[in-house]
Amino acid sequence: MLLTITHVTHYSYESPVNYGLQELRLVPQNDPGQQVRSWRIDIDGGKKEAQFRDQHGNEVWLVSFTGDRHEITVTSTGQVETTDTAGVQGMHRGFAPLWYFLRETELTRCGDGIRNLVDALRTSRSDSVALLHELSASILSRVSYQTGATESGHTAEQSLASGAGVCQDHSHIFLSAARLLGLPARYVSGYLMLNDRVDQQASHAWAEAHVDGLGWVGFDVSNGISPDARYVRLATGLDYSDAAPISGMRFGSHGAESLVVNIQVAQ
Repeated sequence: MLLTITHVTHYSYESPVNYGLQELRLVPQNDPGQQVRSWRIDIDGGKKEAQFRDQHGNEVWLVSFTGDRHEITVTSTGQVETTDTAGVQGMHRGFAPLWYFLRETELTRCGDGIRNLVDALRTSRSDSVALLHELSASILSRVSYQTGATESGHTAEQSLASGAGVCQDHSHIFLSAARLLGLPARYVSGYLMLNDRVDQQASHAWAEAHVDGLGWVGFDVSNGISPDARYVRLATGLDYSDAAPISGMRFGSHGAESLVVNIQVAQ
């Protein structure tokens, strides 16, 4: 499947920013399920300072903005050809060893709620794939998909307790539970082609767990499936903070920041 993607992120500020720095993870990589046919990033109101690969193999751009400009727009666009691998990414690659993906983070720290969730699983723990599918279904049954129910800084425990959340929350709960089960797990940011519309207001996220004999296998808790040809992977990490498409900081502006995101994913 050949997917065309346009991702526009527009920041505006009430007052000029003395200095700001954005970290972009907006370049998809070739992997068993996707081949990048073309890709470019345009920056209006900022300057590309550096480009490198992080410990997860993600391509990272550092973009600065300063002076009297009140706005910055980042536009990434391109085409990616995808194939359906039933969510299987295969063998582990990259600089970080597998044991690194058993680490807890502030966003995925395990508590009583996650432990109770894992204890309630019925599938034999010797069948890792079936167990992880049961985990995914259990999370969705307890945490309904609802925008605005949580904030980006909510932890897996908080999201589970709230009973509602979005793909980021579902993924963090899955990561916390999978690691408790002794399975390396990582967060994935990317895009999903929706069947009912082209325009979207946010990128997508899901999780991957490492299963002996298969390697990395993806689980989209929010949709109750493993990723197929409609998915494009952007970046991976221990949690959202490692794989966010855009993150950053600013100094010297005391006014409000406004963010508008528009994404188009079409076949």
